[in-house]
Amino acid sequence: MQAKRVTTTFVHRHFSRSNSSVLKFHYSCFSTLILSKPNLHSASSRKTSKFLVYSNTQITKYGKNGNIKEAESIFSRMPHKNTISWTAMLTAYGKSGQIVKARKLFDEMPERNTASYNAMITAYIRSNCMILEAFKLFDEMPERDAISYGAMITGYVQAGMFDKAEKLYSEMSVKWRDPVCSNALINGYLKAGRLEGAGRVFEGMMERDVVSWSSMVDGYCKEEKIVDARNLFDIMPERNVVTWTAMIDGYMRMGSFIDGFEMFSSMRREGTVKVNSTTLTVMFDGCGSLGRHGEGIQMHGLASRMGFEFDVFLGNSIITMYCRFGCIDVATKIFYEMRRKDVVSWNSLIAGYIQCGSIEEAFTLFEMMPRRDVISWTTMITGFSSKGITEKCIQLFKLMPEKDSIAWTAVISGFLNNGEYEEAFCWFIEMLQKAVKPNSLTLSIVLNASAGLATLNQGLQIHAHIVKMDLELDLSIQNSLVSMYSKCGNVDDAYMIFKNINAPNIVSFNSIITGFAQNGFGEEALRLFQKMQNEGQEPNQITFLGVLSACNHVGLVEEGWNYFTSMNSLYDIEPGPDHYACMVDLLGRAGLLDKAIDLIHSMPFEPHSGVWGALLGASKTHLRTDIAKLAAEHLVKLEPDNATPYVVLSNLYSVAGKKKDGDEVRMTKKSKGIRKNPGCSWIIVKDKVHSFRAGDQ
Repeated sequence: MQAKRVTTTFVHRHFSRSNSSVLKFHYSCFSTLILSKPNLHSASSRKTSKFLVYSNTQITKYGKNGNIKEAESIFSRMPHKNTISWTAMLTAYGKSGQIVKARKLFDEMPERNTASYNAMITAYIRSNCMILEAFKLFDEMPERDAISYGAMITGYVQAGMFDKAEKLYSEMSVKWRDPVCSNALINGYLKAGRLEGAGRVFEGMMERDVVSWSSMVDGYCKEEKIVDARNLFDIMPERNVVTWTAMIDGYMRMGSFIDGFEMFSSMRREGTVKVNSTTLTVMFDGCGSLGRHGEGIQMHGLASRMGFEFDVFLGNSIITMYCRFGCIDVATKIFYEMRRKDVVSWNSLIAGYIQCGSIEEAFTLFEMMPRRDVISWTTMITGFSSKGITEKCIQLFKLMPEKDSIAWTAVISGFLNNGEYEEAFCWFIEMLQKAVKPNSLTLSIVLNASAGLATLNQGLQIHAHIVKMDLELDLSIQNSLVSMYSKCGNVDDAYMIFKNINAPNIVSFNSIITGFAQNGFGEEALRLFQKMQNEGQEPNQITFLGVLSACNHVGLVEEGWNYFTSMNSLYDIEPGPDHYACMVDLLGRAGLLDKAIDLIHSMPFEPHSGVWGALLGASKTHLRTDIAKLAAEHLVKLEPDNATPYVVLSNLYSVAGKKKDGDEVRMTKKSKGIRKNPGCSWIIVKDKVHSFRAGDQ
């Protein structure tokens, strides 16, 4: 009985924090051990073994869930530990990022096996890719297996050391390559955007599993090679939900909604693989992005019938979809019906309000948030900047607890959008002084600010910064460089950068065509337009603005008129106010002022000030006081505080010998208190922009 009492105390002492049923189980084990005198040793071994297996399982479970303290509690209280126990605890530390504790435990292990080494190597790889420490341990291993090589190959590709990964891959036993190590190398290449390298490894595999096939399908889809992805998908021996979802997502990303929807329907018809929340999220995203309102409502109903309506991840996607449809009331209703919300739920609805122009409602929701992340703050800053409320942007930015490059970029972008180029540049300089690393979008924005200021010297400094950061092959930056050099008058460098773009897109062509046109190289601009069409690029409204401007500079009236009429007839593009303004300017410069007026009268919308301004300028050139008066009257109605129509018209009257009319216009201007804005210029001293106006001391 004394032995039974001691055993009971042991159980209570070591498992007082555990579940009562577990306690009862172990109590009965030890009670049986004491009371069953026959076969005492064998019974003890069996119960101890069960206890050991159970404890190891619990450590593994708590480690996966991130409950390190619970795992440590069980591990420290175990009377007997085996190598599996130590490795389970080591793995738990590795998954939680506690690399120091993991290494200390590894060094304390009484004995290690291959799994122990693998766990420690994996911990190093997960901890900011400590590749040197991982390889040192790998090199010391007495025995390796496929997992050892797979972990090291993963580490090398994460560190961008593909040569070392390939070397290790070629050195390992062929029997271990497929599929684990090959998959690790394939995924590494795909994450780095190196589809060709991934394809080479895939083709060389002797044994492929569903992960191998799915990775390649997803890789082809992300590179927009949808036909290659589908060909691979069709010959797959086995498909899982990841494969189907990747293929559906590929179609949606390409804008092929019908193909994506048909693929989703096929997945449901086959019935071998069940749709999950990720698949539905892809469908909601596709419906929202491509404006498929009816199908979106159908998908919402399907999600509810399948029991996914309370999934937070899916609920956030549904909110985003309805916001994209402009159905902010429905999105709000879903938000408040959600049983559980995370920060993404709040951010999604705030972004929806901003998209709909309801900035005040968005800010009210922002202030109600129980917790905010960087995206919450950045979304609100972007919303205020889109409305031109830069003071509120700065106020929110200063209140942000943590400011990353995206937040800085949002503020700088706000200044750029409002034409405050000097402020945008000053904030960029401050960003660098705070040691915040700019991203490609930040650099594109400040290049556009430099272009707006026409400060080539600043643009050159930013270009040098881009080269230093090894971002000169980034397409968005290349396009911004073309635009910046063009607007600063350096067309030669703009064209050189354009020629070095590997795969120019519509923005690339628009930037260089507009650049040539603005700098008086109309024929070169038109040649590039022809080249663009030959390469299969579809022009857009901005392209035609550049083309019409080129015709304007060269004086190609007939060609310009043909391009203008072809917008609708050949490309199904409706000319906008700026296109009409270009044509009015082109006709006016050629002296065809009456035809220009006819064109204005044919416009399907009210002409803006640019149209009448072009007509006024042409009237002055050709001394048509009648048309100048008409244009000036419309300009005064549209811009009552603008002195230009008064000045141009009075000067034209004086030149035409109508002094009395000229004096009358000047008197009207004076009586209204309208003044001509003084000229403005700026200089940059010690990285600060200093602006000054005519008459400043």
